[in-house]
Amino acid sequence: MAAYIKGFDDNNQRISTQQLLQKIYAALEAGETEFEVLASGHHDIGGPLWTSDGTPLKFTVQNPGQRVGAFGLEGTEIVINGPAPADVGWLNAGATVVLKGDGGDTTAHCAASGKIYVAGRGGTRTGSLMKHDPSYAPPELWILKNTGSFSFEFMGGGIGVVCGVDSEQFESVLGDRGCVGMVGGTIYVRGPVKGLSNDVWLLDLDEGDREFLTTNMPVFLGKIDKSQLLAELTDFSQWKKIVAKTYQERQTVERITLREFRLGKWVEGGIFGDVVSDDYDLVAGFVNTGDGRLKIPHWQNKSYAAPCQASCPTGIPTQDRIRLLREGKTQEALELVLNFSPFPASVCGQVCPNLCMDACSRRHLDHPVAMKELGRLSQDAAAPALQPATGKTVAVIGGGPAGLSAAWQLALRGHSVTLYEGDEEVGGKLRQVIPTDRLPREVLNAEIERIKQIGVDIRTGHQIDRAAFDAIRGENDAVVIATGAHNPVVIPFPGHERLVKGLDFLKEINAGRQPQVGRKVVVIGAGNAGMDVALGAYAMGAQQVTAIDVQRPAAYKKEIDHFEGLGGRIEWPVFTERISEQGLHTKDGRLIEADMVIIAIGERPDLSYVPREWLTERGMMNVDDCWQSKQAPGVFALGDTIKPGLLTHAIGSGREVSEYIDDFLGGRELVAKKQPEMIPQWKLHKESFQARNRGRFKVTDACEEANRCISCGTCRDCSLCLETCPEGAIIRQEKLDGSYEYVADEQYCIGCGLCAGICPCGVWAMEKTIL
Repeated sequence: MAAYIKGFDDNNQRISTQQLLQKIYAALEAGETEFEVLASGHHDIGGPLWTSDGTPLKFTVQNPGQRVGAFGLEGTEIVINGPAPADVGWLNAGATVVLKGDGGDTTAHCAASGKIYVAGRGGTRTGSLMKHDPSYAPPELWILKNTGSFSFEFMGGGIGVVCGVDSEQFESVLGDRGCVGMVGGTIYVRGPVKGLSNDVWLLDLDEGDREFLTTNMPVFLGKIDKSQLLAELTDFSQWKKIVAKTYQERQTVERITLREFRLGKWVEGGIFGDVVSDDYDLVAGFVNTGDGRLKIPHWQNKSYAAPCQASCPTGIPTQDRIRLLREGKTQEALELVLNFSPFPASVCGQVCPNLCMDACSRRHLDHPVAMKELGRLSQDAAAPALQPATGKTVAVIGGGPAGLSAAWQLALRGHSVTLYEGDEEVGGKLRQVIPTDRLPREVLNAEIERIKQIGVDIRTGHQIDRAAFDAIRGENDAVVIATGAHNPVVIPFPGHERLVKGLDFLKEINAGRQPQVGRKVVVIGAGNAGMDVALGAYAMGAQQVTAIDVQRPAAYKKEIDHFEGLGGRIEWPVFTERISEQGLHTKDGRLIEADMVIIAIGERPDLSYVPREWLTERGMMNVDDCWQSKQAPGVFALGDTIKPGLLTHAIGSGREVSEYIDDFLGGRELVAKKQPEMIPQWKLHKESFQARNRGRFKVTDACEEANRCISCGTCRDCSLCLETCPEGAIIRQEKLDGSYEYVADEQYCIGCGLCAGICPCGVWAMEKTIL
């Protein structure tokens, strides 16, 4: 009577595989040789086990897990009543394994001896890596039905028999790509076979094959209780055998025609069959038009921003300004800039660090386009025409560059704008801080006068407190907070009361009060503001000025060069310990002698006139992505009241906030603006432009820069694409409004890409197609 082993404890809870195997080992030690095992997914049942006297072992198993019969030894029989998962008979070393159901993947994987009988189907890679040691009988794998794909992969020896019963619905009883890498052994197969590897031959049976099957088929069918199929399965007219090619035979390369590949390998029956369909109708030539092209050209005019526009915080599209100059439309070009900034001459032409020039593509050839000279062209230009009056009123608090920019833009859009300024003159830091040798007063005054001429009501001498702010808010449809940052940051180290605040120092200079300075001056801060202070100290008579910073100086190189050219020194990193009458003491014990120490490390806004809950923890206005106060609809903030920035940032924020306010007043949803994507340099083809002599280059007429501009991302209408197209497929089409576009006629275009390859501006792009 068989020993009964179950995979559950007394509480009917599943035990581990190790515990179940321990039960089998204990029964074997007790002399048991027949086992009935009720498993629940337990692994490795049936091997490798043996008896000391050679008595055969028999296992009857239900519900096994992986590797049932693995390493089974000669003298062991394992009968599985039902299906089993992966690796049935894995590394079989002589056991007889009878599977009365389907087998999972890799059935008989690496089998080296013994027999495996399967009464159903085998999974993927069934029979893979079977091998034969000539010292022992070859392993045998018998399958009643069929296998999954990659069957008998890398088979090195042994015998496989696939009977193909109940498999009429399959294209191949061996699945797809059977026998890949097979180098030995024999496979007998009944039923259709497709997709075999080129490593094997598919042959008819010989007398020896028929004798083997006649002798062993009854044994197989008896083991799986299917003896009634004997007559059907011994009709050898339906059988073939597969053997591996010899080494020499595998060296012969067979080439099929392209048509054979397309019809038999590419889609139908191929590895792309489940994702690609082919109607076998269209056969594309090597050169095609229409839908047969591999790439299709698209004219992407203005899909990208030029580097100058993308890097300019004000967003001035200089490539469009220069296009108008090139077309002879000088007045339109000058007015175009005024739609983006009211200070093209004061800021672009005088004090801006010109980030646009740092990004200009022309610098890769010789020198950037002369933006300062272009900006100065617009100093005396008339304002653009105003839009019709809207009847809406907007108050702007603050007459610096941000407030003036917002007031200018809102007035151009037809709104009634009142600007309130605490000082007696507007201009903010443009007037108060920047030296007149860098920004001549007549230039600034001319551009402020232009703002007044379009109807902005400027009220100076208005100090704003909470009551005044509330009254202004109640009288207007929208309010702009643009009071800037005028409270210098002071670090409270010992002796900080001796410090002179850099912003106050610059204001004194610009007001003409000639503040006294010491013979030796130390400036804390080596950013652009620090350089302005240091240069101001020299202007007031200092003999030696030293600028220190805790990090690499953030000032622009030309500012540093100017300062050092006057004899100034920059030291970093330097950490201040204290200030005394001798000068500045550093944390590493040094003394930097000074009669005056000026601090210029930034400023913070004074927003005491708005409720505290409107501010962030850092004391800035708390706004959303459209710069509207999160706590007060209709109240917008910009410039240094949100975060520190350059003058050009302030001007750009004035333009952007005016667009949000215009939408707000018009009852439209406010949507944050997306920054334009800069055109990649690889799209441009600068070979069409002749480089100037770098050392001798001078700007004599700003309008001549129109010929130097590459017009990145914007069509120059040069017609190079039209003239170069070998098929004459490029057409220039004029529109009713006077604009134009270039198109590629698909009837003639072959997708060669010459248009994209020659376009100097990067306007043409090639789109890959899927045939």
